[in-house]
Amino acid sequence: MPKAPINGIDLYYESHGGESAPAIIFAHGRGGNHMSWWQQVAAFSGEFRCITFDHRGWGASIAEHGSPLRENFIDDLTALLDHLNIEKTFLVAQSMGGFSCLGFALAHPERTLGLVLGDTTGGVATERTLAALKNTSPPPDGPARSLSASFVRENPALTFLYQQIQGLNPARGEDGIISGFRREDGPQVEAFANWSIPTLLIVGQEDAIFPPEVIAEVQKVIPGSRMEVVPGAAHSAHFEQASVFNGYLSELFSGVLSGSVAGAAAD
Repeated sequence: MPKAPINGIDLYYESHGGESAPAIIFAHGRGGNHMSWWQQVAAFSGEFRCITFDHRGWGASIAEHGSPLRENFIDDLTALLDHLNIEKTFLVAQSMGGFSCLGFALAHPERTLGLVLGDTTGGVATERTLAALKNTSPPPDGPARSLSASFVRENPALTFLYQQIQGLNPARGEDGIISGFRREDGPQVEAFANWSIPTLLIVGQEDAIFPPEVIAEVQKVIPGSRMEVVPGAAHSAHFEQASVFNGYLSELFSGVLSGSVAGAAAD
C-alpha cells in the first residue's frame, strides 16, 4: 500500500498510468475515498497519470480523531504532488474534494493545468452562493443523499458498490466538512481577480446538496468557467453518469493540451 509521509500522517495514494504522462489528481468527497474514481481511472490511465488518494481521516489515511481536517487539505495535496515530483496537474474534485482542489488552484495557479469541480462549490463563500445554499434541504443520510432515485432503482449493484466504498471510511460524527461549505471565510470574488485556469463545473440535475442553482452562483464568480448539468445524476455525477462526466473531462483535457483552451498553465 503506497503511502507518503506528509504533514504528520501517512497519506494513502495510488498512481496509475505512465509517470511521464500528463497528471490528473482526483480528490474524493466526504462519502468516498480513492476507490470512488474507479470509472475515471479506467478511462484515463491509458493516456494520463491518474493519482487517487484518501484525504486525511478517510480510507487508509489515518488521522488522529478530532484533528483538523479541512484546514490541512490544501497543504496535504501540495505535499503529495511534491512527493510524486509532479510539477503541473489537472485537478478533478467531487464535493469535499473541492476544498482541496480549488484551494490548491488558488494557491498554485502556475501548477494547475485545469480544474473540474464536480458537485461542489469548492467552499466559495460569496453572499449569493451562501444564500442559495440556505434554500437546500438534502436527505440526512443513506444512498438518497448522494444518488438519484432513478439510479438507485435501476442500478442496485452499483448502489451496493457505492455503499461498500463509503464503508471503507472510519466512522465519524460532525467533522466540520458539511458545515464548512457554509462558512463565510471561503473564497470571495476578489480571490479570482487574476484567474485564468480553464475551469469546468459539473453538477447532477437532481443534486439536493448543491443543486444546479447553487453551482450557477459559483460559476458566475469564476472567470471564464463553464457549467454542465448532468441529467439522471444527483450528488455523484462521476459515479452515476460516468460516461457523460468523463466526456466533459476529455473535452477539457484535450482542449488544454492542444492549446485550444487558453490558460496560464497550458503553455
